[in-house]
Amino acid sequence: MDELENLIYLDGLDDALIGIGERIGMPPTTIYDEKKCIEIFMKRDQMTYEEAVEYFEFNVIGAYFGDQSPIFVKS
Repeated sequence: MDELENLIYLDGLDDALIGIGERIGMPPTTIYDEKKCIEIFMKRDQMTYEEAVEYFEFNVIGAYFGDQSPIFVKS
């Protein structure tokens, strides 16, 4: 499937990847666990919880990659 070759994977967040999702009329996209992303930033980058949340909201959720922008699940 050619659409899967164009998936967007976020650098350094492999452990937060929980799957591939599909939406009607749109290409498949990667799905990440928001809590795991924040935990990665805290551990890897030695951020406080507040710093990790702010970084996540501004630099990760705030990034737009077009129709294949990743989806983030709150757990």
